[in-house]
Amino acid sequence: MMNSVDTRSVARHVEDAEHRAMPHRLYTLIFPMDNVRSRVLLGMKKRGFGCNKYNGFGGKVEADETIDEGAIRELNEESGLLATRVDKQGLLLFYFEDNPVAMEVHVYLAREYTGDVVETDEMRPEWFGIHEMPFAKMWADDERWWPYVLRGEKFVGRFWFKADQITITREELSRVESLSF
Repeated sequence: MMNSVDTRSVARHVEDAEHRAMPHRLYTLIFPMDNVRSRVLLGMKKRGFGCNKYNGFGGKVEADETIDEGAIRELNEESGLLATRVDKQGLLLFYFEDNPVAMEVHVYLAREYTGDVVETDEMRPEWFGIHEMPFAKMWADDERWWPYVLRGEKFVGRFWFKADQITITREELSRVESLSF
């Protein structure tokens, strides 16, 4: 659903007029954390957008769910885990030079969850130490905002990518006090 009709979108609070006018699609990205072992669960994307990259779990928010519900559903579908509590950590906006639709991605941490980690058709889950992230096999922006997660800081980031989906041509990233808009 695009932000012109989707009241769940918060992009209008952080974007300039030019980018607010673009259509937006809502996504979630959720990272299960194991604080006892200081590790995070990532998934190797096996198909589609982001194929062959490690990432958190997530995807499009459905029209009939809240953004939080979308994050919980996507984690369960892609990893087998059911988050019992999620904490919104960040907001990321992505602009790709070959795509007129901006991606509005709500970033979550799941510190409480149930279930067993399973490989799915879409993702191959793997645990990594929180200071040993495989950034060379992740999206180029991840290394820039992950330190905010480690410090427990909320953040807003905007990243402009070339059509190759690798090269960042511009970025804005900052700590924020709240993600309640």
